Amino acid sequence: MAEKHLIALDLDGTLLKDDKTISTRNKAVIEKARAEGHIVMIATGRPYRSSEMYYRELELDTPIVNFNGAFTHHPLDQNWGFYHEPLDVKVAKDIVEACRSFQFHNIIAEVMDDIYFHYHDEKLLEIFNYGNPRITTGDLANYLTDSPTSLLIHTEEDQLQKIRDHLSAVHAEVIEQRSWAAPWHVIEIIRSGLNKAVGLKKAADYYGIPSERIVAFGDEDNDLEMLEFAGHGIAMGNAIDQVKNIANSVTLSNEEDGVGEYIADLLKL
Repeated sequence: MAEKHLIALDLDGTLLKDDKTISTRNKAVIEKARAEGHIVMIATGRPYRSSEMYYRELELDTPIVNFNGAFTHHPLDQNWGFYHEPLDVKVAKDIVEACRSFQFHNIIAEVMDDIYFHYHDEKLLEIFNYGNPRITTGDLANYLTDSPTSLLIHTEEDQLQKIRDHLSAVHAEVIEQRSWAAPWHVIEIIRSGLNKAVGLKKAADYYGIPSERIVAFGDEDNDLEMLEFAGHGIAMGNAIDQVKNIANSVTLSNEEDGVGEYIADLLKL
């Protein structure tokens, strides 16, 4: 049997097909890897409430990284640790005020499972409604009173870089920012110093797995640090160029069971 590996899986564009399901092949390989003693965990930008169904579907018993590292916990073990590091509420409100100088569709603040919408938005409500969160709508400068786990700015493509440049100029020391893949032009903001690798390291230390036996899969810029941290940082065939450039290897796309094929080959399953 191969030495025990820790396998970290991004969800959207990686483990999940475009229809947001886990393929039969991926699921079978993950089951086999776990049966042979390997450790499988999820590391996602999603909140726990919209990743829990996949955690349960795979019957995992490991920690999970949510909100790109702003929240890491073990759903089945309350003693493991509860790491929630939100963005300072004053910084969040400063960003809301700054956005008034730019064109944007909406700003969404997530305080764990409470969601605050700057404007009412039916389309975004569909995306954020997983797990029946408590939703508040209204000017975030007034309604947001708690430090948010993450802040999202939904804008147009031509405004995206302008807003990101402003955030870099003014808030670089206190925030981390990412942008979503098309068709959603969204800037995602969390507290400085946080990323998926931070949560993955907590799990690796807990299980005593060295980096050369960590395998991480991803496709977007929120996966960069995690892929660099892992001994095997694997880009999906559908990953952005930046991810492919830093990856140790590129597997097939999320529509072609890239996760399952790579794990099966690496671990000789």
